[in-house]
Amino acid sequence: MSSQKEAFVALVTCFNDDETINFEATRAQVRRQVAAGNNIMCAGTNGDFSALTFDEKVKLTEEVVDEVAGKAKVIVNAGMPATFETVALAKEFDRIGVDGIAVITPFFIACTQDGLIRHFTTVADTVSTPVYLYDIPARTQNHIEPETARVLAKHPNIAGIKDSGGAQETLEQYMAVGREEEGFDVYSGPDHLVHWAFQNGAKGAISGLGNVMPEVLAKIVSCFNAGDEAGAAAAQETYGAFRTDLYKLGFPPAMVKRALWVMDHSVGASRQPALLPDPEQDKQVEAILRKYELI
Repeated sequence: MSSQKEAFVALVTCFNDDETINFEATRAQVRRQVAAGNNIMCAGTNGDFSALTFDEKVKLTEEVVDEVAGKAKVIVNAGMPATFETVALAKEFDRIGVDGIAVITPFFIACTQDGLIRHFTTVADTVSTPVYLYDIPARTQNHIEPETARVLAKHPNIAGIKDSGGAQETLEQYMAVGREEEGFDVYSGPDHLVHWAFQNGAKGAISGLGNVMPEVLAKIVSCFNAGDEAGAAAAQETYGAFRTDLYKLGFPPAMVKRALWVMDHSVGASRQPALLPDPEQDKQVEAILRKYELI
């Protein structure tokens, strides 16, 4: 198994003024990330997945895979509250030919751990593409307990987990599962833990902040893989400081999209009601971007 680490950017979905998807602008963001050396995760939290229709997710994935053209890996999130719809989406992504299918825990519906095992197992049984568990309990109110991850890790088509819980302790517990279960990779979601996660056995990171700082994220990875711990630590320090400054202003995915919009209006706003434009906030975002020489 390769010890090389990798980064995925949880890519934003770009929208036109009428809130339809701007596929050309989204393709441009894909090219930007691939040029920096990052892989792509689409239809995730930073991609407004909960505001996209079934058909839009399929079309978005087709466009992203076509634009990547084999130059990077693509993971796409199929997770929805109903196992039925999650399976239907996963089948479409399997047909398209992605490198991995992430499955966020069901939201709105309270699940037992046995219920989560049945949900993820059903999806993994249905497709040939490797499935990755996606834990973000602050948003879904359902948490994959480490022991549940250990059970699921034994499934031949469940290849790992994305931990977006933000707790270092939980990430450590998932990584312990990864050490015990061959073929179960752990990906860190929190932007402030990228370097730490690499040092402690994570396979990679899936980062929303990379939409704004693709080169810095890629530098953490490239320096770490080259054995340059000082370089990786310095890049992480910049990444973490920018995260702290930006996220003080509001909900992280909203601030990532807004910071990117200040840099490039073609990405558009968002369908989410939490992402309404705020001119005064935009001035603060611009000041932060200037501080880090991003504009």
